[in-house]
Amino acid sequence: MARVFVITGPSGVGKGTLIRALRERIPELELSVSATTRAPRPGETDGVDYHFLSGAQFDARIAAGDFVEHASYAGHRYGTLRSELQRRLDAGAPVVLEIEVQGARQIREAMPDAVQVFIEPPSEAALRTRLIGRGTDGPEQIEARLQTARAELAAGHEFAHRVCNDRLDEAADALEAIVRAELAAA
Repeated sequence: MARVFVITGPSGVGKGTLIRALRERIPELELSVSATTRAPRPGETDGVDYHFLSGAQFDARIAAGDFVEHASYAGHRYGTLRSELQRRLDAGAPVVLEIEVQGARQIREAMPDAVQVFIEPPSEAALRTRLIGRGTDGPEQIEARLQTARAELAAGHEFAHRVCNDRLDEAADALEAIVRAELAAA
């Protein structure tokens, strides 16, 4: 049976960067492309980075039961399309989901065998610096993300695996070790 790996943690903690490193090291891992109501950032492509949906489209997909999980985060909605996940699992590929803590909780209920990894920053100050440094959000949006992050960081104990993303190479090594061990046990 193919495994599902949920990589979660607060916005700006480096989930995407760690997943890219992980997929370079374990190329058979496939990334499930999430849906969102937020606008594309520079360089993002619909269907590759996200499935960009209007609010009405997102609502229709919820009503149709198309999401295995969905959540609101920092003023936008995000979700994992059941079809995205199932297509990869049916092909026997291990799948990585990059989702927020709300969604990870829903996946835990829907798919208790999914391996959940919580990525945490070395400090709140480091998280603030990362959010500012990526240059994608204004000061109000950064503060909203940090407020949400505080509550998410308090939930870290809920997850079977935790990785501190202080030094990227060390965090990538730790994440790779978790995934390889779980794949070997499957």
